[in-house]
Amino acid sequence: MKIWHQSLTSIEHVPAYRDAVIEQIQKVARPDVEVVLHGMSNETYPSEYPGHFITYAYLQNLHREQFVKNALIAESAGYDCMFIGTIPDVGLMEARTLVDIPVIGYGQASFHIASMLGDNIGIVNFLEPLADQLRQNANRYGLGGKLGPIVQTSVGFYDVLAGFKNPQPVIDSFIESAEKAIALGADVIVPGEGPMNVFLATQGISRIGDVPIVDSFAAGIKMCETMTDLKVNSGVTMTRKGYFNAKPPEEAVKKLRGFYNKESDIHAGLDYGLSVKAGLQV
Repeated sequence: MKIWHQSLTSIEHVPAYRDAVIEQIQKVARPDVEVVLHGMSNETYPSEYPGHFITYAYLQNLHREQFVKNALIAESAGYDCMFIGTIPDVGLMEARTLVDIPVIGYGQASFHIASMLGDNIGIVNFLEPLADQLRQNANRYGLGGKLGPIVQTSVGFYDVLAGFKNPQPVIDSFIESAEKAIALGADVIVPGEGPMNVFLATQGISRIGDVPIVDSFAAGIKMCETMTDLKVNSGVTMTRKGYFNAKPPEEAVKKLRGFYNKESDIHAGLDYGLSVKAGLQV
C-alpha cells in the first residue's frame, strides 16, 4: 500500500518536524505500507510554514488547489490513498469528488476517533482563527454536537520545532491549555495542528489524568489503511450521489483547471467585458 501524505508546510525545509513525522510513520504504519511525504510549493509561502496566512478564508482557498492537484497526481501515479495531514482538511471534499482512491483528512479522522473515545471533544491548537473553520467542519462531519471547547496554547509553530530539542516548555503549555479545555467539559482532546500532534506523540503524551489525547496523525494513517483495505477487499468506495459527492466530467475538469490555473492578472478580465450604457437602444 502506498500513501501520499500532503503537508500544509514546506516539510522538506523543517527537518525537525520532518524527522518526527518519519519516526511516527515508522511507529504506526503497517510494514506493508509506504508513506511518501509531500510539502507545499516554496513559491506559495513567505517561509516554510504558512502561519497566519492560512487563517484567511481566501488565502487558504488558494492553497486548496495544491491539495486537489496533488490528489489527481497521486491517483495517476498509482498511489492507493491520499492523506491530507492538516486539521482544517484543506481540499478534502473537492479532492474526493475527483479521484477514486480514498482521500483521508487529518481533522475528520481524528474527530471520528475522538467521538468513539469520549462525548465532549476538546481541541488545543495555536492558530486561533481556525476555530470557526474547525466547528464548521465538525458540523459537516455530523459531529458538531460533540465538539466542545477549543483552547489556544501560548506556543506556536517555531516553539514546537524548538521543543524537539527542549520539550518541557511545550509540554507544559499544552497541558495547561488542555486542562482548561477539560475544566470546560472536554473528556477527550484532539491536538490542533499537525506539528503539535506529532510532537506530543514523540514525547509519549497520550493522556492527561482520565482524559485521552488523540494521536491524530496515527488516526489518519490507520484510516488510510482501513479505507484502502475496504476498497480492495470489499469494493467499498466513495458515494457519488448528490451535489457534494458527484464526480464531474473529466473533460470539463481539464478545461476549467487549465483556464483557472493560468497566471492570473486582475486586469485581464477587461478584455472579456461587455460595455452597456444606460439610455442607449440597440
